[in-house]
Amino acid sequence: MSRFKVALIPGDGVGPELTEATLKVLKAVDTCYGLDLNIVQVEAGDSCFERRGVALPEDTLREIKNSHVCLKGPVGETAAQVIVKLRILFDLYANIRPIKSYPGVPCLRPDIDFVIVRENTEGVYRGIEFMVKDSAFCVRVITREGCERIARKAFELAKRRNKKRKVTAVHKANVMKLTCGLFRDTCREIAKNYPEISFEEQYVDAMAMRLIKEPQRFDVVVTTNMFGDILSDEAAQLVGGLGMAPSANIGDEFALFEPIHGSAPSRAGKQTANPTSMILSSKMMLEWLGEKYGEPKCIKAAETVEKALISAIEKKLTVPDLGGCLKTFEMGEAIAEEIKAFCGK
Repeated sequence: MSRFKVALIPGDGVGPELTEATLKVLKAVDTCYGLDLNIVQVEAGDSCFERRGVALPEDTLREIKNSHVCLKGPVGETAAQVIVKLRILFDLYANIRPIKSYPGVPCLRPDIDFVIVRENTEGVYRGIEFMVKDSAFCVRVITREGCERIARKAFELAKRRNKKRKVTAVHKANVMKLTCGLFRDTCREIAKNYPEISFEEQYVDAMAMRLIKEPQRFDVVVTTNMFGDILSDEAAQLVGGLGMAPSANIGDEFALFEPIHGSAPSRAGKQTANPTSMILSSKMMLEWLGEKYGEPKCIKAAETVEKALISAIEKKLTVPDLGGCLKTFEMGEAIAEEIKAFCGK
């Protein structure tokens, strides 16, 4: 397959600027490898809500449903109405968040390379809340099916990465004996099917400490929805901040890719935001397309995007956050030029 339709949500705040830079990178790699990407911009988020009274319109949903994949910039105050709804509608149960040190980026250590696999459709983020008189209640939904498939995704990823070949399950089963207990017990059961992968457990509070103390010892970390959200933000700071943190929302048939950070409205329009998070999200998108549709060109294109990004960072062809003096769109242009150089074009 050589043509892929990509539904693109530019987002709010700095989202359109990150999108502009990322499109320059995708155009360059598309030209080099003949991917023939068909990128269709669609509306969603705060600005869409202000104009149309709805954050995720039906016409946007139709375009996404008719696409092979979705790439999304950060959304502002209506994020829950957009990304949470999309995760549930498309059953994007696995949130994959790589945490990796890159040369030339200030990091806690140069040898950090692990992935947080976060359950993406259950837990308190389902938003099931209610009041009884003066008391507020939040329902934490954890199902065996949800635990099984996220645990299986983590072990399969550990096999493919073929690095430390280790899965760390993070929970708080000593306190939340039923919900975290079900998650812990299910992870233990799934681990028995992968004897070649080592398995360990951490309580979430201890894990928050160990991410700072010894991040280099982790490979694949699997956890529940809210724990994964919090830990991945902490972990991103180890490798240069949220601007270095991409993510994938993956289901069995569809996937959506986005930076893990918010829309940063105070920086909107200044062209100072680091586009790396969205560029690396597009790199993950190309990898997924290649694996899903058996297209080796997409895999090679993804590798080239990462190589070009590293080259640009080492040459300080970056925004000020990374030690350079370029604007957001100029960093996208610089990476695009590095891609062309790698491809000999």
